[in-house]
Amino acid sequence: MTDADGAVPGPLAPSGLRRSADLPRISQTRTRLAEALRPLHTLTVSGELDDEALTEAAVAIEAVSARLAARAGPGKYPRMPPDMRRPPQHFFPCSPITGVLNPIAPPVKVWMIDGVDGSYREIRGEAHFDYPYEGPPTCVHGGVIAETFDEIMGAANMVAGNPGMTGTLTIRYRKPTPLRTDLRIEARCVGREGRKVRTWGGIFHGDLLTAEAEGIFIMVNPAGMLAIAESNPNSSDPGMVEAIRAEAINVALSMAGEVVDDGPGEPPA
Repeated sequence: MTDADGAVPGPLAPSGLRRSADLPRISQTRTRLAEALRPLHTLTVSGELDDEALTEAAVAIEAVSARLAARAGPGKYPRMPPDMRRPPQHFFPCSPITGVLNPIAPPVKVWMIDGVDGSYREIRGEAHFDYPYEGPPTCVHGGVIAETFDEIMGAANMVAGNPGMTGTLTIRYRKPTPLRTDLRIEARCVGREGRKVRTWGGIFHGDLLTAEAEGIFIMVNPAGMLAIAESNPNSSDPGMVEAIRAEAINVALSMAGEVVDDGPGEPPA
């Protein structure tokens, strides 16, 4: 369950932080653009269109792309670390699977539920993969299924309080997963041993389990994550790196027994 704002409640929401209603909003204009682009992907892959219609569309889209490129700044839209004060759908707003800001994402819809008998909180989801995600005829591409598991299981670890990076991911393709069909997704953290987190995920067509995955994820401390981000300067952005650096400093000071007060500044987007 989530609180009234849809954010993660209880011990997972850091004390002293503002409610999700006070957080900077996910860009609705960028969300609108992503939603407008998704049907174009499907029509490009599968639409029964003549050359004239395709040429007209290409010219128009090329013109729009040129106008956007001319107005874009030199930097990158900031990608901040996942914020546990938000609902799971907004942990990764730019992701290719659940990202509401990413036009190549279906997007898969996800939310959190309480675990059974006080166990870890879990992730539930719904997916509907259209023609751009086709592998075998009429079926979802196996690589898309793997990518979906990787992200959904990562979110399950986050709501369980055991975030980590993928170490190994073992997938069993039990039945063909149908395209253009409503699918159900489950993911849960099943245990932790030191830095190793074990996780399970399943994709269902009705009551039929079409694919399942088991993963081992590795918990990485903020200092380690900072080292990873700094080692890839061509794809990171200053805001993200500074947010990770601030968290690494906080953790280091906390371990040293100091109390850190971030003051009234704006939280990450």
